[in-house]
Amino acid sequence: AYGYRISISFALAVTAVAYLLGTMVGSVLGYFGRWVDILGQRFVEIWTAVPFLYTVIILGSIFPRNFKMLTAILAAFGWMSITYYIRGEFYREKAKDYVAAAIATGEGNLKIMVSHILPNALTPIIAFAPFAIVGSLVALVSLDFLGYGLPAPTPSWGELLRQARESGMSKWHLVVFPLGTMFITLQLIVFIGEAVREAFDPKVFSRLR
Repeated sequence: AYGYRISISFALAVTAVAYLLGTMVGSVLGYFGRWVDILGQRFVEIWTAVPFLYTVIILGSIFPRNFKMLTAILAAFGWMSITYYIRGEFYREKAKDYVAAAIATGEGNLKIMVSHILPNALTPIIAFAPFAIVGSLVALVSLDFLGYGLPAPTPSWGELLRQARESGMSKWHLVVFPLGTMFITLQLIVFIGEAVREAFDPKVFSRLR
């Protein structure tokens, strides 16, 4: 139960920070385009090539590992994926007539981006947010299992699994209960995400049906 509280709080915090940063960067690249997009894309590609695990190990050896530091690290490496989708949505939406009408009325770039284009570009965020939460949750469990996550005695599913491995897998409850709870949690997150996606779907029946 305590491991669930830590894991879901961590996953929500990482997803919120990463999606906020990715939405801001992607909207700027997609709206302004040209040299802003070219330079921004090169920066994103360079940042994507930075190894995640090595960064965690290096920073973990320099600074004390805690909830905020791991949240910042995972958010710093999790914003690139949503950037591409938001960038594509802004490229598609800014070519439509309502954006040209907003420009003709003299509205500023920031207002056009936030008030007009962004509400119509939220589909990737709604569709991929549950999977991002699942990925962040699994990443924390993996880091804790490898010993690079939250320090003991912080309650964590990964820490319980690591203790099970160190005991030679003789304590079955340290394997069954964390994995079972994690499986149920991941399933519920995906189901909730699918329900939210269908709630925002303008069509009566989704494409999956």
